[in-house]
This record gives sequence, structure tokens and C-alpha cells, in this order.
Amino acid sequence: QLQLVETGGGLVQPGGSLTLSCGTSRSTLDNYAIGWFRQSPGKGREGVSVISSSGTATRYADSVKGRFTISRDHAKNTVQLQMNRLKPEDTGVYYCAANFAVGIIPSLDIPYEYEYWGQGIQVTVSP
Repeated sequence: QLQLVETGGGLVQPGGSLTLSCGTSRSTLDNYAIGWFRQSPGKGREGVSVISSSGTATRYADSVKGRFTISRDHAKNTVQLQMNRLKPEDTGVYYCAANFAVGIIPSLDIPYEYEYWGQGIQVTVSP
């Protein structure tokens, strides 16, 4: 159904930046809130950020507030996560996830309420 693809991961040094993108080629994301989650063995799955279907509301985990920015480009049918001043603890597999939600901003605390997930992309922050 809704196939999400993440791009933009890689290896960066602490203090560096990466931009992740989430998109789909076969349907619109306009009716979905799009969240970013990350998974690491030591910390489990953590909600990073989410943007409402309209793009007018956002949430951020306290650990990334002020460093990460989520945005969406409706014309390109994509959602981006700009990650600045990266830290080693930001390392993990980052997943884009879609939640069919119009008019609300979903929580980051219940990942299984997001119906569709991408395959994930590795982000490694290391000297």
C-alpha cells in the first residue's frame, strides 16, 4: 500500500549535519502525519519528531529539540529531517513512519500506532 523510502543517512563526525528525506512515489502523503523514529540497541525505539499532515504542527523529542528540524514539501511529496550538531548518541537506524491523521498531531510515544514504516536508514555519528 503505502511504501515509504528513507534517504540521506550516512557517517558523520560529531557536530556535523545530515538531512534525511522520506517519500513515496505511488501515493500522496498529504493525509498523513509523518514521524521519524530511531532504533538503537542500547536505547530501544525512540520517537524523534513528527509533523502533522498539514505541516503546521510538530513535535520533537527533548533530546533533539533545538538541533533537529522537521519539515514537509507538499509539492515534492516528501518530509525531511534536518539534523544539526549531531552527537554520538544520535547514532541509530532512523525510520520514517506514516500515521493517517488529519487535524491532529500524533504522539511520538506509541510507535505502533503509525500504520506504515520505511525500511530504515543508518545514521552513524562517530569520530
